[in-house]
Amino acid sequence: MLKVGLTGGLASGKTHVARLLQDLGCHVIQADQLGHEVLQRGGEAYDDVVREFGPHILAPEGEVDRKALGRIVFADPARLATLNSLVHPHVFRRQEEFFAQIARNDSQGIAVVEAAIMIESGSHRRYDRLVLTVCPPDIQIRRFMERDGATEEEARRRLARQMPLEEKRKFADYVIETSGTKEETRRQTREVYQRLRAEAS
Repeated sequence: MLKVGLTGGLASGKTHVARLLQDLGCHVIQADQLGHEVLQRGGEAYDDVVREFGPHILAPEGEVDRKALGRIVFADPARLATLNSLVHPHVFRRQEEFFAQIARNDSQGIAVVEAAIMIESGSHRRYDRLVLTVCPPDIQIRRFMERDGATEEEARRRLARQMPLEEKRKFADYVIETSGTKEETRRQTREVYQRLRAEAS
């Protein structure tokens, strides 16, 4: 089994590429989805996060309001680091369970984890190969504004807190450029998949 990390920057197309890889036959899981799950009421990180950040991050029904929490942590790197320290260990444990399941059921499979801050957190070292999605910053900003209804200022602030994509290239085994047509992205993804498939076999 080949463990593959899929990362990129803000709105750089990594979720789209993840779907393409899944369609090609990879086993794909999103770290963000695991983060959602461990933060849900009853999830492994819920009590610690509410204790740390206070009950005002909760929606009326008692679930963590991720937008309220995001406004706190994305304005303060120290608070973001605290949140990550509470959430990431549980996310990593769930990822290991995912890998173990794939190893049992498909020993020559390709297991892909999609995550935004994989390089920044150092977790890219957990994978056999790293795939990076890239596009110019102006496209990232436009996509994020369209997708999340964010202002340009919010988009630029979020982007400024991430490692530049050009810096991330140094860590990547494969780079997929997503600023062209969907067909161009699909072609690049197919080429990367074929190379991963050869390695996994």
